[in-house]
Amino acid sequence: MSITFEVIHKDIAGRVGRLRVNEKTVRTPALLPVVNPHLPLVTPREMQEMGVEALITNAYIFRRSEEYCDRAVAEGLHRLLDFDGVIMTDSGSFQLSVYGEVEVNNRETLEFQQAIGSDIIVPLDIPTPPDAGREQAEQDLGVTIERIREARDLFPDSNLAGPVQGGIFTDLREGAGRAVGELGFTFCPIGAVVPLMETYRYRDLVQVVLAAKRGLSPATAVHLFGAGHPSMFALAVAMGCDLFDSAAYALFAREGRYITTHGSLKIEELAELPCPCQVCRSMTADELRKSGDRERLLALHNLHVTLAEIARIRQAVQDGTLWELVDERCRGHPRLLDGYRELLRHAAELEVDDPVSKRRFFYRGTETCRRTEVLRYHRLIPRIPLGERVLVSFDGREVPGFDTVLNFKPPFGPYPAELAETFPIGQSETPGWDEDMVRSGCAGIRSLMEANPGKEFAVRCTDEWAWIVREEVPGAEVLHEQV
Repeated sequence: MSITFEVIHKDIAGRVGRLRVNEKTVRTPALLPVVNPHLPLVTPREMQEMGVEALITNAYIFRRSEEYCDRAVAEGLHRLLDFDGVIMTDSGSFQLSVYGEVEVNNRETLEFQQAIGSDIIVPLDIPTPPDAGREQAEQDLGVTIERIREARDLFPDSNLAGPVQGGIFTDLREGAGRAVGELGFTFCPIGAVVPLMETYRYRDLVQVVLAAKRGLSPATAVHLFGAGHPSMFALAVAMGCDLFDSAAYALFAREGRYITTHGSLKIEELAELPCPCQVCRSMTADELRKSGDRERLLALHNLHVTLAEIARIRQAVQDGTLWELVDERCRGHPRLLDGYRELLRHAAELEVDDPVSKRRFFYRGTETCRRTEVLRYHRLIPRIPLGERVLVSFDGREVPGFDTVLNFKPPFGPYPAELAETFPIGQSETPGWDEDMVRSGCAGIRSLMEANPGKEFAVRCTDEWAWIVREEVPGAEVLHEQV
């Protein structure tokens, strides 16, 4: 029995990888649809035909079910659900978070998950709500770590998940990640984040996830518990999450909600079905509303959209365009934009994992100036060899009397002609210059000046940008009159 994780491609902190569970392989990022045996709007077999390689179901529900408990033990989950991919089971922690108690202890749920043939077994961790104080978060975390240790001691040869808890306290999350990693876990769910997503607290979500990631090994596969809407998957992958589980496809269908990549719509309000999936191309919005099979058809559409977004993200990671996708998705809601901006505040730690070369760099406004590629370039600028008198030319024209002439491209800043075809200078696309990108480029000039305190610097620019240069690059001569 074993779980291993191999990273194939990287972008920002996102990874495309292979999660191997025993003899089965799951491409990541991956969605694990939630399967409730009592309410199967989409069957596991249908999911597998749609490309689903792993799913998650609730061991607590099976254990309490008069209809399915004995069958699950006798037949095993894979045969019972008619699914031969990876099956992960939740321990009952979700019910614990909702109802405050469950009729099972840690050892009992572990033994039951083992008995029904779960591929990935989860201990009964304690989910700490976001409004809990530090004392409660510490107590809950202590119990969770003890239960994780108990699971490892009881079932050392099983594929165990090591949940990371700690409430909204980032130091507790980081410490929990480190503790779970030291116990030898290579598959770690980040728990108790559903309330943050339900209340659109994406800024807090970013802080919690990045804190947990700081404690975990880079070789750990990270599962974000309860992350079910495709609008936030790109943001979560950029943070370094590899797997998600979702019941949203079914829950939204029962509420008559139609999922899109930028939100959800009420089916009663739709005049058109703006999706290429088989459901949407086989009927009109009015026909879907009136269908006696409406919930099932909506669930199929919702799952198609969600899986398509996961595939789109995997492609973006391989193309090196994840930042562009994150930017696009997070502008669909102000709170997602808040989460995106929080992610950018951590660009320095993200830059460590971000590839040094990519297919392209698209400028999309102020936020782009804080991306990892800009930060890295500013760190590399001091390595540019210089003469005693240096000119940075906004228009590429030279002025006599300078030993070194550098061109200027915002939001990066100065660059020698030899770098004109290299990433990011040669692969960046920008619209007409704006104040934010010019200020960012001037920060690059400052980096160069700070690394060469004994040299003379001048900047050649038009009147339009001279005032910004004077503000951002004090100590440099501004040659705007001669342009």
